[in-house]
Amino acid sequence: MQDPTEGAVWRQALAGSQMLLVAFGALVLMPLITGLDPNVALFTAGLGTLIFHIITGGQVPVFLASSFAFIAPVIAAKAKFGLEETLGGLAAAGVLYMVLSGVVRLKGTGFINRLLPPVVIGPVIMVIGLSLAPVAVHMASGRAGDGSAELVPYTTAIVIAMISLLVTILAAVWAKGLFRLVPIMFGIGVGYVLSAFAGIVDTSAIAQAAWFSVPNFVAPAFSWSAILFMLPVAIAPAIEHIGDVLAIGNVTGKNYIKKPGLHRTLLGDGIATSSAALLGGPPNTTYSEVTGAVMLTRNFNPKVMIWAAVIAIVLAFVGKFGAALQTIPVPVIGGILCLLFGSIAVVGMNTLIRHQVDFSERRNLVIAGVTLVFGIGGMAIGQVEGIALCGLVAIGLNLILPGSKDAGWGEASTEEDALDKSF
Repeated sequence: MQDPTEGAVWRQALAGSQMLLVAFGALVLMPLITGLDPNVALFTAGLGTLIFHIITGGQVPVFLASSFAFIAPVIAAKAKFGLEETLGGLAAAGVLYMVLSGVVRLKGTGFINRLLPPVVIGPVIMVIGLSLAPVAVHMASGRAGDGSAELVPYTTAIVIAMISLLVTILAAVWAKGLFRLVPIMFGIGVGYVLSAFAGIVDTSAIAQAAWFSVPNFVAPAFSWSAILFMLPVAIAPAIEHIGDVLAIGNVTGKNYIKKPGLHRTLLGDGIATSSAALLGGPPNTTYSEVTGAVMLTRNFNPKVMIWAAVIAIVLAFVGKFGAALQTIPVPVIGGILCLLFGSIAVVGMNTLIRHQVDFSERRNLVIAGVTLVFGIGGMAIGQVEGIALCGLVAIGLNLILPGSKDAGWGEASTEEDALDKSF
């Protein structure tokens, strides 16, 4: 089938705008939650996508942007180490992707089955979602993410949050075509309008912002404590990356694991993540929402994603645009996060179910049980805690406990998992 964007530059640009719109809600939501600059996130998403396409030879139609898997670690690391050292830890997480890329090139993908089976990754993904639940509830109730201060009266906040959540759910479940891929945009739009009527939207920052403005880039600082805190967190997004590469290959009918090769896609993702952190942006990941859009529109041309990247970079320099994003009230974001964070936990649960992890086997029960308690409870050993610690513990227990090893990552199941992440 001929790609409808072939040969027409204006069609490629228009399709690129559409892909950016699909990714946009999640792209800016992550920096808004973690306190990073959304304009920097736009710039680093565009830059990271361009880097990925250069490394992979422009063969894979994917778009890279803010990873939700890093939200809880970024919030915790900022409180513990400060922004600059947190960015240093994120840059190191990108280096871990590069190391994995080298191992895949030397050893193939088989080691992933042994080191990171579903019984390890499933509970870790569940922890990422469940550990964020208090943040969503605090924000939906009109408080700061850590619950330290009331920003909006509770009654007003909870009404706006629940309506924003309801609209997002309705769009995710009942909308058709491309509209089904942008439920976050619908939720934010309706919530913003309600907030304006309630008088809790402060637009003074938009008026004061310049039309053209260089994003607020921040240089990282490096400390072993922050690096060791952040490194294990990159494990779950690495598995997600593999699932997304398989998924987009399933949509386009090509085997990207072989060509350009999983080692090159991992390398591209890793360099994109490190580059983002060096500029003050969130870590990047391949977006399964965009994979869903590719499937619906049949726009298989990777040049479409390059256009999306260029448009994201241009928008990053529009000062009023970034200022407008930061006026979105806390309850609107909190309401939507009640769904998003829960969905992350469900993806982890779905991983265990699809791969038929047998919890009548004691080793599996021990791995999952200890991982969940350590992660959700915020267990700390030395400088390693929370998600980072539970990831390391899950890997260690899987390697040392006796008994039959859990089933590996079947290609078909991984494709389905990745596609199911799309709203």
